[in-house]
Amino acid sequence: ASGGVSIAALFLAGYLPGILVGLMLMAVAGYYAFKNKYPVGEAFAWRPALSAFVDAVPSLLLIIVVIGGMVAGYFTATEASAVAVFYTLVLGFIYREVNWRKLPGIMLATVGTTSIVMLLIGTSMSMSWVMAYENIPQNVSEALLSISDNKIVVLLIINFILLVVGTFMDMTPAVLIFTPIFLPIVTAPGIDMDPTHFGIVMVLNLCIGICTPPVGSVLFVGAAVAQRKISQVIRPLLPLFVAMIIALIIVSYVPWLSLWLPRVFGY
Repeated sequence: ASGGVSIAALFLAGYLPGILVGLMLMAVAGYYAFKNKYPVGEAFAWRPALSAFVDAVPSLLLIIVVIGGMVAGYFTATEASAVAVFYTLVLGFIYREVNWRKLPGIMLATVGTTSIVMLLIGTSMSMSWVMAYENIPQNVSEALLSISDNKIVVLLIINFILLVVGTFMDMTPAVLIFTPIFLPIVTAPGIDMDPTHFGIVMVLNLCIGICTPPVGSVLFVGAAVAQRKISQVIRPLLPLFVAMIIALIIVSYVPWLSLWLPRVFGY
């Protein structure tokens, strides 16, 4: 969205690439489960599955309300976030996970988290302004295009840079800093990449980056949940990294995966 692209279009553009990444990861997980003869779970039963689905319907409706509301034009992305917060709060009371006594603590924790994010955004925007003032995007664009004006090569270089950036920088500041640098390059004559397609490629790069050492935040959270050291989980994750890189290459060089659904809805 920092590149002036419709939020709804980006939401729609992410579905097929997301399904592709999910299928790739499922295939790797299934292969290793079969190879290592992991224990099989309980046989599938319709009654418990139906019961769990019914219990989850109110939560699943959140996706329909938020994305459907934006696509239909009932509210903007900012308003959608407020709707999502209110809807989630109501669900918390319905499921009895939130009560009036817990609410002040929840709001205080939210203020702390929001403050950190807003500080990052403010700092990143300042840095973006400085880079624009110093013509850094134009200089980087000229440097990249001087290496090659071939679309495949340029995308390959940008993907590599974003993967490296994602390993040590959080997604929000990375998007705010590097969008004004790379967007003019990929939309330049000869490259002619759709901004929506580039948005998906950029986010996918950064998502892979935050799962990757040395500073991958998702990797640290996953290791903490599994109660394992980072060094213990890196090697088993290598096949999953390979699967995600393959998915990234496909998404980068097959534009219709990202653009078909937005075009169906008129974006």
